[in-house]
Amino acid sequence: MSAATSESPRVAEGAPAIPLPVVLPRAVRRLSERAVATGLIALMGGLLVLIIALPLGALLIKSLEAPSGGLAGLDNFRTYFATPTLVEALTNSLTIAALCVMIVLPLAFGYAYALTRTAMWFKGLLLAAALLPIFAPSLLSGIALTYILGNQGLLRGLLMGHSVYGPIGIVVAECLYAFPHALIILITALSLSDGRLYEAAAAMGTSRLRTFATVTLPGARYGLVSAAFVVFTLVVTDFGIPKVIGGQYAVLATDAYRQVVGQQNFPMGAVVGLLMLVPAVIAFGVDRVIQRRQTSLLSARSVPYEPKPRRGRDQAFLAYAVLVAGVIVATYGVAVWASFIRYWPYNLALTLDHYDFGAADADGWSPYWNSLIMAASVAAIGTALVFCGAYLIEKLRTFAAGRMLAQFLAMLPLAVPGLVLGLGYVFFFNAPWNPLNVLYGTLVLLAINTLAHYYTVAHVTAATALKQIDPEFEAVSASLKVPFWQTFTRVSLPICLPTVLELAAYLFVNAMTTVSAVIFLYGADTKLASIAIVHMDEAGATASAAAMASVIMATALGARLILVLVNRGVVHRLQRWRRREA
Repeated sequence: MSAATSESPRVAEGAPAIPLPVVLPRAVRRLSERAVATGLIALMGGLLVLIIALPLGALLIKSLEAPSGGLAGLDNFRTYFATPTLVEALTNSLTIAALCVMIVLPLAFGYAYALTRTAMWFKGLLLAAALLPIFAPSLLSGIALTYILGNQGLLRGLLMGHSVYGPIGIVVAECLYAFPHALIILITALSLSDGRLYEAAAAMGTSRLRTFATVTLPGARYGLVSAAFVVFTLVVTDFGIPKVIGGQYAVLATDAYRQVVGQQNFPMGAVVGLLMLVPAVIAFGVDRVIQRRQTSLLSARSVPYEPKPRRGRDQAFLAYAVLVAGVIVATYGVAVWASFIRYWPYNLALTLDHYDFGAADADGWSPYWNSLIMAASVAAIGTALVFCGAYLIEKLRTFAAGRMLAQFLAMLPLAVPGLVLGLGYVFFFNAPWNPLNVLYGTLVLLAINTLAHYYTVAHVTAATALKQIDPEFEAVSASLKVPFWQTFTRVSLPICLPTVLELAAYLFVNAMTTVSAVIFLYGADTKLASIAIVHMDEAGATASAAAMASVIMATALGARLILVLVNRGVVHRLQRWRRREA
């Protein structure tokens, strides 16, 4: 072979060091990866616009329409505030919510203090007992109170002649329902403490009361504010409890239901929905402002606070925690027990007749299976969508405007009550001009609505987990020309597997227990178990309603138990790399 053919071609001076045929494919790959990332972010933003922004826009437009058609402007709002009975519902809702905040906040703070700042026994068991209401539909606490304080209740004498069907019952039931939500926030707030502050206070001889006032309370003030706003929003927007035990006491949630379902006055229903949105948005905005002012409670030099045993204090807080947990468990336990009683309170023989739902509701067990299918769909598809969306927003550095829009829309549902979002879905997806109206009344739309309702908490959880992953992973992948989707599947997803499973459990439990978000959207063949509870209670089949609620609670608790077993089994082995070998 001649030298001319055996030698490599010379590179002319100034020419690229890498042959052009090699440079082009790399450039094409980088361009195509950027195009894929941009397209996925745009798709994610468009999807969030479809399931969140457009329904809320339809709600706003409907509130400006006249009942007979045409544009009414602000006349519907003027009519609302000129009608005393409608304004009374608004006043009642705000009053009930304020009372619940004043009751729940000190109770939850004392319980959280017992769990985090004492050395009492049975902390795990007491925490589990306090979180029980999360796994049940809100209606169950109202149903339970009818068996305890109702006309034939076990302890009806405690009300001294007053009826539980009204503001008293709503306040008590809402406090039970909102307590665990406030507790979770306050436990987190009290857990972030620098032990050096307490050591310094003890060294200076500061009294325990003064230490509590100058160290503990200031450190937990942001948690207290957040918990207050969460409780207030939950109570104002809840539909199940006022529907079951509210009697003739009107609140915003039942008023919206009456306007839409009872009177078919959709514009006025939209007005009530927007009024429900106002306190939720204000609470959300104030909470965000306060959170920005929060400073770090733990630094790199901080020492975790470890409570030291003190017999008197620990026993006192143990008695308090047992009392509160006992009230919660006993209340829900009475409802479960009543579902097995033949005829309360005259015939206390045990029976399974109330679990024959066909005798109380024509759909029988079908609503439960619908709920199970819908919840499983939300858990599977929703977890994938939420986690992938959080990855696109947090880890990719392209199409900044699209990521900002997607982030805003992902946070929006936190300030939107479920009933309001459900009304928006009615006006948007049931509109004759909308080609997507074929989805109205299907399980598909119920699943989409439920995912949109609970999207924010799931997104924040996923984003928090992704932020804990060092950005160096993405930097190294980029330098090695590894596409972002391979980094996602090989690095981010395996590391965040426990979080992904938590997201699935969270979405499943909430999809099983939701009421207000889907009350307007079900069809003849897609009634959910939570809706069946409302109908059975309206028909006077309270025991069957309690039975269906008990089945939902058992299913939700079973899902949580499965998650615990999976975490201890499969995930524990797959995450072995996290543990440092001795």
